[in-house]
Amino acid sequence: MSEVREYPMARTCPFDPPAQQTEDGPVSRVRIETGATAWLVTGYQEQREALVDPRLSSDFRREGYPSRITTKARTRSFISMDNPEHQRQRRMLIKYFTVKRIESMRPAIQKVVDGLLDEMLAGPGSADLVSQFALPLPSLVICDLLGVPYADHDFFQRCSSVQLTMSAPMADREAARDALNGYLLNLVESAVDNPGDDLIGDLVTNQVRPGHLTAAEVADMCSLLLIAGHETTANMIALGTLALLRHPDQLAELRESDDPALMASAVEELLRYLTIVHQGLRRVAVEDIEIGGAQVAAGDGVIISADAGNRAPDAFDGDPDELDIHRSARHHVAFGFGIHQCLGQALARLELDIAYTSLFRRVPTLAVDASLDEIDFKDDMFVYGVRALPITWTVGDER
Repeated sequence: MSEVREYPMARTCPFDPPAQQTEDGPVSRVRIETGATAWLVTGYQEQREALVDPRLSSDFRREGYPSRITTKARTRSFISMDNPEHQRQRRMLIKYFTVKRIESMRPAIQKVVDGLLDEMLAGPGSADLVSQFALPLPSLVICDLLGVPYADHDFFQRCSSVQLTMSAPMADREAARDALNGYLLNLVESAVDNPGDDLIGDLVTNQVRPGHLTAAEVADMCSLLLIAGHETTANMIALGTLALLRHPDQLAELRESDDPALMASAVEELLRYLTIVHQGLRRVAVEDIEIGGAQVAAGDGVIISADAGNRAPDAFDGDPDELDIHRSARHHVAFGFGIHQCLGQALARLELDIAYTSLFRRVPTLAVDASLDEIDFKDDMFVYGVRALPITWTVGDER
């Protein structure tokens, strides 16, 4: 029996998941943050099977759930619910995230991207890509969708960042969570008398007023959407830009191509290659179950490591540790799989497509103004990325 490894594990390369995750096979035992043990699933096929198995629960209130923290005093959004409760709440939101509806947002998102790039490129030939482009873009988009004033972005971005920082004291994370939920609750309660033409207004009209949801439940739901809606995409924009700049031949191909399918392929490959949700999708067995030959007992915690699964050599053509924008990677698990697959994935794909296309075509001399060692990677956060990305370009070469 191999030694039980500590989880999460440290990266040795900023673009690669920890290699030691897979050294004990596709399913192994690990010791998590609280000192408890859990099953770590790193095999791609084993992950896909586990993520659709109803015998694995997402409810962190259940005994044995592999929580990162010891306290259970948390609000619960629909991603921490099982069916039928999960499905009931998810259905309330689906119409806002259909592929057709998201595609209809393309002109508005393009306008936001163009405005941010105009402002950034009016500067002296240098900028921080995170604060001036990658973070404001998805923040503006999700604020408009939800009905949250973007003027409050400093507040909600700070609350989000604290909640997602693993090294932050628990009291600080809980205070940030409560502050953001309280802020959103005020917005929801204000919409009861005057609902806007946005997601909060829709939920108030069709769910709160008829008594299907409370205002607090809507606030919890919107907190999840607000955090996920800007943090994940912002980190993908910046980290994906850095990755492509380190592969100049592939970047040149993207710049020169007029085929939208190539950028769509590149987006999928970057999602697979980077897999920024890098602390595992967590479940608890509610019945005895076999995963990859391992006998998982009822009450055992299970962690699905999507970053490891997305590098599985038996799941993707070629070398999965290499970035290849021509790879067929749409079947990756960066958005999860099964009933809890990311609700906002179509929006994320569209934002990434427009952001990368516009940035690289309008700034042909774009370069990173720092060595890899000088870049501050978010190793201590639940969503991986960079805190800042200093860039430069030749003034006068912008488009």
